[in-house]
Amino acid sequence: MAKTDFQRYLVPFDGSFSLDDVDNIPPEGEGSRKKNKKELKKVQRRLDELQALFYATDNHSMLLVFQAMDAAGKDGTIRAVLRGLDPAGTQVFSFKKPSAMELDHDFLWRSARCLPERGRIGVFNRSYYEEVLVVRVHPEYLDYQKLPERPPTLDETWESRYRSIRDHEQHLADNGTVILKFFLNVSHAEQRRRFLDRLDEKDKNWKFSMSDVEERRHWPAYMDAYQAALNATSREHAPWYAIPADDKPYMRRVVAEAIVDRLEKLGLKPPELSEKERSRLDEARQELMSED
Repeated sequence: MAKTDFQRYLVPFDGSFSLDDVDNIPPEGEGSRKKNKKELKKVQRRLDELQALFYATDNHSMLLVFQAMDAAGKDGTIRAVLRGLDPAGTQVFSFKKPSAMELDHDFLWRSARCLPERGRIGVFNRSYYEEVLVVRVHPEYLDYQKLPERPPTLDETWESRYRSIRDHEQHLADNGTVILKFFLNVSHAEQRRRFLDRLDEKDKNWKFSMSDVEERRHWPAYMDAYQAALNATSREHAPWYAIPADDKPYMRRVVAEAIVDRLEKLGLKPPELSEKERSRLDEARQELMSED
């Protein structure tokens, strides 16, 4: 199984990441749709094997976080990567506008209650990172969060939330959660093209919302927010990958390969049975054989 150099998209842990230095398109020679779709199928088969072992060992959980601008391909990527996996071992949660009940808790609460159990792969389609992305672009949203007191400046607010996120992810990692985070890095021009497709094709009209265009007007502010959040929270135990999203087949393949690579590094093996358990299996075999 040929692999892409997906590690090139790893966001450094030293705060040196810049969106100006990364691409929205695959490297030269890596953009073949046919090849990437073919390779993705191979990766899916390997992921299926690893998921079965992951579920059987039952001592880790995996959290996959997807963040992106609208039309970057989060939904399609999640579907493509998880296709063929045992539904009993996967969980997908989407986070949109907070409910009244969610606003009565701290900003990590609504996602914390959706964390995957041991043996399962959990996916967050958007996540607690919305609190340092959308809310950073629209700080007026803080007025609805019933905070008893706020830091003197907005910069201090974001730094406080970055610290809470880092501590949260460190706690999860310390307790066996394998964390991978993906920023699907679509370009401004490609987002425009996909929005126009949604408007031009009647079957895609349902995907379009006027809020999409409204948020697009804040593109520079969103890019600043993403860059700051990735720099503040990409750590070895909870890394970010900034994946080129203008080419969907390549993007999906890269995401799947990163997940497979991380699972392979766990050294997963089928659970070993005790002598007592093996003896009981022998008894069961003898009983079944005797039915002949």
